[in-house]
Amino acid sequence: MAHEPLVTVETADFSVTYVLALDDDADTVEDVDAVIRARDGKGWTATFMTLRKIAEVMDDRSTTGECANGLYLQIPDLVIVREGGLDAMTRALVDLFGEYGMDTNVLPRFDEEEDEDD
Repeated sequence: MAHEPLVTVETADFSVTYVLALDDDADTVEDVDAVIRARDGKGWTATFMTLRKIAEVMDDRSTTGECANGLYLQIPDLVIVREGGLDAMTRALVDLFGEYGMDTNVLPRFDEEEDEDD
């Protein structure tokens, strides 16, 4: 089934664009990258993963030799969610920004100038 690889969700305070793989389903995806943009232009990145997906990645790395044979997983902008799907991930972001505000550095930030230079 064909779908758009970029899915943007608008909230009251920000928009989030999820980058889906070709075989991802927006309702069940368990591993997805996102770009969050506040209304004032501030931006953040996030990688969402479920606990099940984290275990799968670590198990895979134990066979590939990456990350000391799966000993650890290091992702700077990781947000762990209990359930998959873009709805759950968006709810997590709404709560995160509700808790820390729109000036937070809880997720890695990028600014307009960096974004425009690329």
